[in-house]
Amino acid sequence: MEFRDYYKVLNVPRSASADEIRSSFRKLARQYHPDVAKDKKKAEEKFREINEAYEVLGDPEKRQRYDQLGAAWQEGQEFQPPPQWRAGTRWTQTPEEFGFHVGGTGFSDFFEAFFSDGGPLGSLFGHQRPSGMGASRAGADAEADLAITLEEALHGTSKEIVLRRRDPGKPGTRTQTYHVSIPAGVREGQMIRLAGQGQPAPPGGRPGDLFLRIRFAKHPYLRVEGSDLLYELELPPWSAALGNQAEIPTLGGKARLRIPPGSSSGQRFRLAGLGMPRRGGGRGDLYVTLAIRMMNPSTAEERALWEKIARASHSEASRRGGSSG
Repeated sequence: MEFRDYYKVLNVPRSASADEIRSSFRKLARQYHPDVAKDKKKAEEKFREINEAYEVLGDPEKRQRYDQLGAAWQEGQEFQPPPQWRAGTRWTQTPEEFGFHVGGTGFSDFFEAFFSDGGPLGSLFGHQRPSGMGASRAGADAEADLAITLEEALHGTSKEIVLRRRDPGKPGTRTQTYHVSIPAGVREGQMIRLAGQGQPAPPGGRPGDLFLRIRFAKHPYLRVEGSDLLYELELPPWSAALGNQAEIPTLGGKARLRIPPGSSSGQRFRLAGLGMPRRGGGRGDLYVTLAIRMMNPSTAEERALWEKIARASHSEASRRGGSSG
């Protein structure tokens, strides 16, 4: 498999801070989100690469593992893991040796091998599961992460999955393509089962099953919490003090939110029915949390205006018998 240079994908140096990585991801994700890009097919591929990179570099533990793994490699090089990565993991064979591969999941082989929720290579290339009577003659079940966007989870979608496998005792590999229907309202972590599409069985046994684990691609603006969506709205202090009308991104476009005068950081607003589908029907809500963005005055005029506000605030506090600090 090829090594993936996630820092290059996100256009950040290896020394980048967590905030720099998050900022670069959001910028690129907005640019290449399939719902806004003109070239949808090209954007989908780029969006998957960006999401995969952020899945790793946006998680401190995964980033540390990646840095240990990738210090001596460059993107595109044929890659073999260091010996310590095999010890104590399910990585005992390469994909070619195992003879089973799942494509079209939205994640690269490199990611699946090292950073999938299923663990090194166990998810993508199959592992044995107890199957009751005749388990020893059954083919291995397999798992793979399947990435979809929040919009696809909301409305439902179809994904093309490509299976490559080598049957026991037969030369070469065979390739099969499946169109997997993803229902509207699917949850992250939910498993979709393709019966009989796992590892081939020995003669007289039954093949294993393939389980596709739903993973939500990171959204440039929104986070998921159960059936609700969360959005952080950054405001300059004058907008919080004077009130404002803000445009809030949703999965169906934009919504307008009135910010009342005197709002403070951490204040939360609810936009009803703009979240993800609920199990019992209907949709959750979209919650907007305010984050007041302070800034250093960059000009003498800006500093003078802040000083004027401070004097006025101090005078008003003194008049009321208090203190403005």
